[in-house]
Amino acid sequence: MKAWTESPKTLLALFAILLLGAAAFSLSLGSVKIPAGDLFRLLAGYDDGPNRVILFSLRLPRVIQAAFVGAGLSVVGTFLQGLLRNPMADPYVLGVSSGAAFGATLAIIGGLGAASVGLGSFLAALGTIYAVYLIARSGSRVSMASMLLAGIAISAFMSSVISLMMLLHHDELSRIVFWTMGSFSLVTWRDVLLSAPLISAGCLVLSAYSRELNVIMTGEEIAEHLGVNAEAVKRVVLTASSLVTASAVAVTGIIGFVGLIVPHICRLLVGPDNRILVPFSSLAGAIFLILADTLARLVLAPAEIPTGIITAAVGGPFFIYLLIRSKLKQEGP
Repeated sequence: MKAWTESPKTLLALFAILLLGAAAFSLSLGSVKIPAGDLFRLLAGYDDGPNRVILFSLRLPRVIQAAFVGAGLSVVGTFLQGLLRNPMADPYVLGVSSGAAFGATLAIIGGLGAASVGLGSFLAALGTIYAVYLIARSGSRVSMASMLLAGIAISAFMSSVISLMMLLHHDELSRIVFWTMGSFSLVTWRDVLLSAPLISAGCLVLSAYSRELNVIMTGEEIAEHLGVNAEAVKRVVLTASSLVTASAVAVTGIIGFVGLIVPHICRLLVGPDNRILVPFSSLAGAIFLILADTLARLVLAPAEIPTGIITAAVGGPFFIYLLIRSKLKQEGP
């Protein structure tokens, strides 16, 4: 692992190449296969064949959206794991996903359009994290352990309310279930233009606090002695994380475990320094979600399954692995 950390620029370039390769792989595959030569001619504007509509109207916005969502959720996961000092934390641990699902469900049963569903999930996600923050705040300080417990409690409550609404509105059951599983099948250029800038802005804000997060990870008292306002950093990180997660969930639905798996693996590759870890996590997250979405399109082709099922199939066993690994560490040799 030491060799990787001594040459982060080389590994970063490798990850960037892998991202382009994953994108090209995903763009070429589907119910209609586009050969590599035709793909590059279409992207360069030298070909106006029938595959142009498939590429630019369907696959390209989908791949770009998957890259942004994967990168955003991975960066958020990196910061939440550092802030909570818990490798099993991810963007949904604070109840943001359940809040988004609740908002989307209300919009769906209200018969509102797709744009309203996205807006409802976005506002509900932000409202949820704000409620969790208020519950966990004691005076001017916020306990991360209390935030975790509050997030779990609110998530459980909202999940029960969503289940009740499903029972009362059978006509919208399939649509609600499909949305809560997470999918890129309905992504359009409008979705990309709405969510990508918000995800990018949130990630840039988080990246600016990489050094402060490094200090906080050594202990909040040490951070205060070194001049880092831990409480202010918490507020910024939680707000930016909610913005990124809500922007992603509002468009694609709930796609779990990306923020759990990717930061952990990248931390093993490049170490815990968040100034290096954050850019690697963003690239790796984009690669992971592009490939997961591609697999979701191919497993039952010409039909497709929600991408959230693929990420859960990978993330569930990985979460169990982390639990066993943590238990073995506590038990010692």
